Amino acid sequence: MTISVRGGHSVAMTSERSELAPGSTASLRAANQRRVLDALRASTDGDAATVFTQAELARVTGLARATVSNIVRDLGQAGLVETEAGSGRRGSAVRLSPGAGVVAGVDFGHSHLAVAIGDLTGRVLAEERRAIPPELAHEEALALAVAMTTRLRPAGSTLRHVGLGLPAPVTDGVVQSAAIFPGWRSVDARSVGAEAFGSPVDVENDANLGALAEHRIGVGRGADSSVFVKISSGVGAGIILRNELFQGTAGSAGEIGHLTFDEQGPLCRCGSRGCLETYTSVQAVQGLLASQLPGASLDEIIATAETGDVSARRALEDAGLHLGWGLAAVVNLMNPSVVVIGGDMARAGELLLESVRIGLRRHALDTLALTPVVSSRLGERASLLGAVLLAAERTELLVD
Repeated sequence: MTISVRGGHSVAMTSERSELAPGSTASLRAANQRRVLDALRASTDGDAATVFTQAELARVTGLARATVSNIVRDLGQAGLVETEAGSGRRGSAVRLSPGAGVVAGVDFGHSHLAVAIGDLTGRVLAEERRAIPPELAHEEALALAVAMTTRLRPAGSTLRHVGLGLPAPVTDGVVQSAAIFPGWRSVDARSVGAEAFGSPVDVENDANLGALAEHRIGVGRGADSSVFVKISSGVGAGIILRNELFQGTAGSAGEIGHLTFDEQGPLCRCGSRGCLETYTSVQAVQGLLASQLPGASLDEIIATAETGDVSARRALEDAGLHLGWGLAAVVNLMNPSVVVIGGDMARAGELLLESVRIGLRRHALDTLALTPVVSSRLGERASLLGAVLLAAERTELLVD
């Protein structure tokens, strides 16, 4: 799609990279614009965006200073960036313009919906979280997400892109597992999402989004490989390899919750038995304490464990030992720099992590057993922040 903007320029905004003839002048110009825009979009730590001078942009992008000056001029005339006078033209401060539009991150869980509005660097401007019923159909869920997005958006702003996170395997935008997320059974979430929001939509597994956020602005920042494990009603992992999200051939990499530990073990919702999820999820811990703490929430179990209650502590320790066992297989295969624990179970902190590390040491090889295992810095917001970052990075803003 191309829209007209002031100054006689046009701005192309698509969910895919523009198709330009390789080696052409237009292709080179577009590639250079992307390098400058990507540098500006990547210049955030989640709270505040870094402002570049044109000279700094030239250094970061590897482009000639004159090329950067021309690109900044064109992007400024198109309303995509704004400059603030500095020491000479190339000393001018450059930032993405607030008027260039906003993006949205949407994080669906089995019992929650979170929505955030961000600028084109991925910095969050506003957000909201609310409980939803587990059986909510995708049509109703999307309608609610659109209403929340509309309420949060700044008046007069244009929604450029949406990042949508779902707690299920996703291939080409289609939800693959009816057993894991029945309200979205075989739904082409990318298409129905784009229709509902009226903007391009990219869809990802929620653990992948958590991994992306922790890698870019969280505890995994600076590590070129990491694993983010989300433990709530289900268990899944997002994998970062060489600073890139690894999704596998069909987009289903990281489903560690369905590693089999005991073929005669508890029946899993996936249809198998003895899956890691049946020992480490919130429901698994609640099940262990059904007689001692009937009907207790996870937070009540954690609070009870903190008082020294041996049953509550043992339930969390058992979950941690099994998780450490599962992570041993992951670190033996991948040798990541760090493993980040997120999701609801992360609220147990060291009550869980201490036994995770013990399980890891028991089953991982030599120095791999010393792989750091830490709590998520971003907490329950990790997947939501990842959705905002994904939307910002997938937004295409090019001047023709």
